Amino acid sequence: MSISTDATKDGAEPTFEATLERLREVVARLEDGAEPLALEESLALFEEGVRLSKAATTSLEAAERRVEVLLSSGEVERADGPGGQ
Repeated sequence: MSISTDATKDGAEPTFEATLERLREVVARLEDGAEPLALEESLALFEEGVRLSKAATTSLEAAERRVEVLLSSGEVERADGPGGQ
């Protein structure tokens, strides 16, 4: 089963986890030498992988910004060390 790279069935953006899972599938397919791919299929998968990678990076950057806002607003305390100790 593949996950749409543009949106889920209900029109919502796919989750970070769904995007990452599909990226793993694409990479595995490209790396798998058991079933040779046609050049066009390889290129299409590579392009999809690039789009997925960019989408995942964007999601991670947005999450990082949210964490930074929370930490700078004082709503969440910073941990002093590993495990908050």
